[in-house]
Amino acid sequence: MFRINDNYTKLPASYLFSEVARRVNAYQEAHPEVEIIRMGIGDVTRPLCKAVIDALHKAVDDEADSATFHGYGPEQGYDFLTGKIAEYDYQRRGIDISPDEIFISDGAKSDTGNIGDILAVTNRIAVTDPVYPVYIDTNVMGGRGGELLPDGRWSNIEYLPCTSENGFVPALPKEIPDVIYLCYPNNPTGTTLTRDELKKWVDYCRTYGSLLLFDAAYEAYIREDDVPHSIYEIEGAKEVAIEFRSYSKTAGFTGIRLGYTVVPKALLGRDSEGDEVALNPLWRRRQTTKFNGASYLTQRGAEALYTEEGQSQVKETIDYYLENARILRDGLAAVGYEVVGGVNSPYIWIKTPGTMTSWEFFDYLLDRYHIVGTPGSGFGPSGEGYFRLTAFNTRENTLRAIERLAGEGKNI
Repeated sequence: MFRINDNYTKLPASYLFSEVARRVNAYQEAHPEVEIIRMGIGDVTRPLCKAVIDALHKAVDDEADSATFHGYGPEQGYDFLTGKIAEYDYQRRGIDISPDEIFISDGAKSDTGNIGDILAVTNRIAVTDPVYPVYIDTNVMGGRGGELLPDGRWSNIEYLPCTSENGFVPALPKEIPDVIYLCYPNNPTGTTLTRDELKKWVDYCRTYGSLLLFDAAYEAYIREDDVPHSIYEIEGAKEVAIEFRSYSKTAGFTGIRLGYTVVPKALLGRDSEGDEVALNPLWRRRQTTKFNGASYLTQRGAEALYTEEGQSQVKETIDYYLENARILRDGLAAVGYEVVGGVNSPYIWIKTPGTMTSWEFFDYLLDRYHIVGTPGSGFGPSGEGYFRLTAFNTRENTLRAIERLAGEGKNI
């Protein structure tokens, strides 16, 4: 009989957000009269902006005419989009990234998980803790995790705690890992690293030959001047870093799916013989073999974001979510919760009260206030005792959530 990939059997039976959905659905079935405010999964509520909608309609019309019809496109993305990305997201910030270093995908989640395809199974991994679960789970699937220990850690992964004790700023690794994952603005804590703090990571990778996988899915939420929008703002980063970006939380593409990954041509690894190998053609080979490209329609929609109208409309949407984040942060602090995040990020990270665990606080908020969030323990061992809320709901529901927690008439 055929054999399965045993690494999958090592994983917990349910993905974090699937378990949250299961519990919420069970509660709703038992209490159909209750109106639940969902602030758990990071899905958006604002519609696609007008510039995108207009571009999508035009792209549909293109597909209705044999003269403008598009079938299979280039797996790495159309030139009309990669060129705009290179110009607007990088070159206008003084960063020399070329279109052939940009790979369009169906979202950052896919690419952060799939990047392991071009990395050796023997690589040692380091992650900040708490962390987006996909980073760890996909390395376990790929055979790099080792064994699950009683404390919730994987034996072959180095965890870098981010807690109130260190100001949510991770220390540099002690074990010199081969691959390091960073996500800033951070999911789930909502915190950021300054330019000087990120420089330490780039310098570390250049010194020890580590690969930095930098998830910048929330860069559009950055408002503070000293917080870089791209890892490539740091000198030498193109020699050590891959950057992932997403249109999901930036432009509301959670339903139509689009993101991209930057693999600089200057980035080199070593093969089993010790010879240097460029990662850019390896990722191109992987994508052209295992990915058939994002849709023409979606890429035309994304292209419209790089217009004056698109830029203005997306900023309005992000400002809307950031105001929701401010309401949550200020409102929770006013009633005595310890909170971080919500300044350059749509996420609020809450310290659970007293000795309450993350899942106990989940049940408490759901049962008493009918508010759904995400238990911090689902993001890693250092997430225990914390809880994440998102600012992606409507303004009305955001205000109602704070009113439920604070009582009617409470000033926010």
